[in-house]
Amino acid sequence: MGKHQKRIAAPRSWRIERKTAYWTVKPKPGPHQRSMSMPLLLIVRDVLKLADNSKEAKRILHEGNILIDGKPRKDHKFPIGIFDIISIPAIDANYMVVLDHKGKLSLVALGAEAESGKLCRVNNKTMIKGGQIQLNLYDGRNIIPSSDLGAEIKTHDSVMISLDTNEILQKFAYKEGSKVMVIGGKHSAQTGEIEEIRTVRSPESNVVKIKPLEGGDSFETIEEYVFVVGEENVEIPGFKNS
Repeated sequence: MGKHQKRIAAPRSWRIERKTAYWTVKPKPGPHQRSMSMPLLLIVRDVLKLADNSKEAKRILHEGNILIDGKPRKDHKFPIGIFDIISIPAIDANYMVVLDHKGKLSLVALGAEAESGKLCRVNNKTMIKGGQIQLNLYDGRNIIPSSDLGAEIKTHDSVMISLDTNEILQKFAYKEGSKVMVIGGKHSAQTGEIEEIRTVRSPESNVVKIKPLEGGDSFETIEEYVFVVGEENVEIPGFKNS
């Protein structure tokens, strides 16, 4: 793959103007898929409007003014994806990255909710030395919970973790009745409740039937596109549960 990114060919999830320039920033490989993440420079300049040009945006980053999940990030190509927490201590601002109804990566302003933790999906579980269970999370981090909790948490469950300690604060099961957000496909960004999980006895993905929270007909999507965001209620800050 090339080292450059044409602006007009950028992923559709990017909230940028397409015809103002020929080139834009290409994100480095990181914790999120390229199609579902934006480079940090574009977040600072094009989304938050904290800078007028890339030079100013890079200066802001190099000074350590932007924290991602509680850590200063200075690489302007660092990929930012769904449910990442962006903090700007200098102006006392916090944001969470979410998908809007058009499938665009957007920011939701947070208040005290920024300290409540970060929502992550369990993409895989592995056994490591000593017989301990390691959880491999959606944002690339790996954590080792207590043996009881590690056995209880399943693949495709979601967990709320502390950004300071990586401690699991809460878990949300991947099961019928749980609230989910779709993060891919034609139903991207829709929230709903799981009606049925259909296991497919083949190399193809399992299928999930979802009832939209906003009303309307149920739809189906593949398991990889389903992100559990709560059980009784949607646990996304700023989301209004009915």
